[in-house]
Amino acid sequence: MIHSRVPSALAIIWLATWIAMPLAVLASEENTETEESFFPELPVEMHGFYEVRGGYRLQNDKYQKDMSIMEGRFQFDLFSYFDWGDVKVKGDALGDLVTEEGDFDLREANVFTRPTDFMDLKVGRQILTWGTGDLVFINDLFPKDWQSFFIGRDTEYLKAPSDAAKVSLFGDWANLDITYTPKFDPDRYIKGERISYWNPNLGRTAGRDAIIHTDKPDEWFRDSEIAARLYKNIENYELAFYGYSGYWKSPGGQDPSTNQAIFPDLNVYGASLRGTVGEGIGNVEIGYYDSADDQSGNDPMINNSEMRYLVGYTQEIGKDLTMGLQYYIEQMLDYGAYRRNLPSGPARDEDRHLTTLRLTKLLMNQNLRLSLFTYYSPSDKDVYMRPNANYKASDNMAVEVGSNIFFGDYPHTFFGQFEDNTNIYTSLRYSF
Repeated sequence: MIHSRVPSALAIIWLATWIAMPLAVLASEENTETEESFFPELPVEMHGFYEVRGGYRLQNDKYQKDMSIMEGRFQFDLFSYFDWGDVKVKGDALGDLVTEEGDFDLREANVFTRPTDFMDLKVGRQILTWGTGDLVFINDLFPKDWQSFFIGRDTEYLKAPSDAAKVSLFGDWANLDITYTPKFDPDRYIKGERISYWNPNLGRTAGRDAIIHTDKPDEWFRDSEIAARLYKNIENYELAFYGYSGYWKSPGGQDPSTNQAIFPDLNVYGASLRGTVGEGIGNVEIGYYDSADDQSGNDPMINNSEMRYLVGYTQEIGKDLTMGLQYYIEQMLDYGAYRRNLPSGPARDEDRHLTTLRLTKLLMNQNLRLSLFTYYSPSDKDVYMRPNANYKASDNMAVEVGSNIFFGDYPHTFFGQFEDNTNIYTSLRYSF
């Protein structure tokens, strides 16, 4: 276990969150009329929440603290509307006892307008998403926060913000979304600060002793990204085609001269179909990942090109009980070249198979939600399970408990590498 002294300023932030939560409850009960007229001169709506969340590892990890998460968080969500459009600002202030730092995460800050009947425009920081997968992403090349996902933050934090402009065009024959990100927005990827990972250079699991350093494309307008989706509803089905030009969202290679992780060029082309199948909803999705810096597959320091496939189905199988199943395949292209040029160390399989199962049960007038999401890879022989229980105690107060459980036969597989990061967490949230 790593011991450290918590700075007094951070302790004040943490205690302030605990104090603010009950005060907010009292304020909401006594000052309803004041809340409605908080912005009497401006058309501003304000929402948000106070939250405390804590969790601990269930395994011994000599490279990390025993605390997996321990933070107080305040989120505000401001929305204002005018004749010409809407303005939205959402941000999170938090005190983090694991990193011993206070932080502010600006989630959204954008302007939305509709200049014509057939066009929408949103400019600024925003959360972007598309595709058909349930926690499996093929054509959704917008940034993800895998660190938040694995340590037990709310699922909403899996989607990281983008600084982008999004144009939506609507027509009788089809609709078109185009997003332009003037400076590359990578994933908030695993790099050893909070979660241990397999380090191929060391040939072992590493963490705070071997933080991943990257050479990230970060010049405005030169290191940009563009993504597009063309879609149309046909009867009860949505057909979509996708394109992306940018970079691997998490490090996809290494510079041998500096040993820094890099983000090679990436182009993605894909399609999806989703609609009614029997008594449920089915979906299929496909994507071709063109690793533009290593199209032959001969460079062992850069990810090979890939084909990715997904098929899924969701159906209510009982009263307030829903089940979702998915089967996903990553197929490495030019696998022979990859094996011929592979340096020492474990090799990837040509095909990585992954299945997912989601079960959701609502109880107590739908105030209690029990859920289980499980990833299982028969090729990697590893598993990741996310059991969760969320109880809505009142219109404003919710209590949650959950866990992130990893295990596998090998320490170098995607989920197997996180086995020592298995954790349990709980949270208390007051929304307003």
